[in-house]
Amino acid sequence: MAGAIIAPSASADGKRHSTSEGRGTQIAADRAAKAGIDWTDCPADWGIAKPIQCGYVSVPVDYAKPNGRKIKIAVDRIGNTGSKKDRQGALLYNPGGPGGSGLRFPTRVTTKNPIYTKAAKAYDFVGFDPRGVGHSSPISCVDPQEFVKAPKLDPVPDSEADKRAQRKLAAEYADGCQERSGWLLPHMTTPNTARDLDVVRAALGEKKLNFLGVSYGTYLGAVYGTLFPNHVRRMVVDSVVNPSKEKVWYQANLDQDVAFQMRWNDWKKWVAANDATFHIGNTPEKVEQQWVKLRAKAKKAPLGGIVGPAELTGFFQSAPYYDSAWVPTAQTWSKYVAGDTQALVDAIAPDMSDTKGNAASENGNAVYTAVECTDAKWPTSWKKWDRDNTKLHKTHPFMTWANAWMNLPCATWSSKQQTPLNVKSGKGLPPVLIVQSERDAATPYEGAVELHKRFKGSRLITEEGAGSHGVTGIANPCVNDRVDTYLLTGKTDRRDVTCAPHATPKP
Repeated sequence: MAGAIIAPSASADGKRHSTSEGRGTQIAADRAAKAGIDWTDCPADWGIAKPIQCGYVSVPVDYAKPNGRKIKIAVDRIGNTGSKKDRQGALLYNPGGPGGSGLRFPTRVTTKNPIYTKAAKAYDFVGFDPRGVGHSSPISCVDPQEFVKAPKLDPVPDSEADKRAQRKLAAEYADGCQERSGWLLPHMTTPNTARDLDVVRAALGEKKLNFLGVSYGTYLGAVYGTLFPNHVRRMVVDSVVNPSKEKVWYQANLDQDVAFQMRWNDWKKWVAANDATFHIGNTPEKVEQQWVKLRAKAKKAPLGGIVGPAELTGFFQSAPYYDSAWVPTAQTWSKYVAGDTQALVDAIAPDMSDTKGNAASENGNAVYTAVECTDAKWPTSWKKWDRDNTKLHKTHPFMTWANAWMNLPCATWSSKQQTPLNVKSGKGLPPVLIVQSERDAATPYEGAVELHKRFKGSRLITEEGAGSHGVTGIANPCVNDRVDTYLLTGKTDRRDVTCAPHATPKP
């Protein structure tokens, strides 16, 4: 600790990270509290309509140097729908990634999303673009039009030459990040994003943070709760990234490959059970055979000259990710099996004319890479990557190699890689509500159990037998009512809760 002038947040950050960064956060937060946010109608090209308003919060690039270079964090908000008496402050949201924009969050009020009606009465809904994302000093690693161009190399290698080609691409990507965005890369960490979150809290005039984090947003919440335990009022984390230092991020990605295979198998069972609708195959084995056949055909000659195995994997992975993708993915595939190749090509092929969308995709991928590569030390030995992924691919072929190549830039990353924070509860941390489906592909269930152990007094709601990623946004009263109760009253059940799964999609 660096003396009595430091407020609790800074000493918590100071003790657990580094006093200069703790002090820097305090200085930035004090400034933000004085400055507030100049709310105006959102810029026309953001696509966020009134009555939602937008603004910026200034944060240091490097919290150890609070008087050094600054960047602006883009925020937006909509006021609570209830009375002044109903209002409980601002609820901040992060959708995950790393690299996801939270600016659509207030539209859950304007579109009258029924799941959020009760929370919206009590809270202003506040979204933000984390550092490096969207309208917050966006970073880039490659020309966006090049990034979306298809077809890409088949992620599953047939030879050492295939592996060498992929390794070359990954190293070039890492170099591109350094070239285009090197000034921000060393500071693209989850702890820095958590500090930004604390500065945004102060700018909003909030004494404490109310936070809803999904997917990577759960790791952001876990790190925030560790650095600023006594700044948390309510925190809901949904679909949890495993916060163990041993998992972040290399091992977490290998664990993901295992969970993706499990959920891919769940989907194939469902497709087979609905064969009368889809005519793809009436057993999971037959559905898998159709997948292998489709992949092989696209490898030989990309469909429409554009869709190869890499593009197919990108499209089909949305089914293991989200139940909402089960029907549309199966319908598109069903059309292909019936002889309509164009439907599949149209669904998958990049739209080269959508330069804004392509820039957003490239930016999202750049931030994902920058945060994961900078947050933790990654293996630099290609032998290790090769051994681990070759072994895993044998039993979990759906995602293993595609995921490996996506993360391989971290093996040759040029900025300094940090040591992950030891996530744990500190003095003043209130009960945190953890929500998780049992068969989640992107954030395996063990992650929720691990965070539950680390955050004393937390409560875990398990959606049994379900596997959609992002549980709080799905209609399941057993989950939704408990989340509402917690946000509105701070109360959790006396013990952990198991909920029956939400309804399975109907074709």
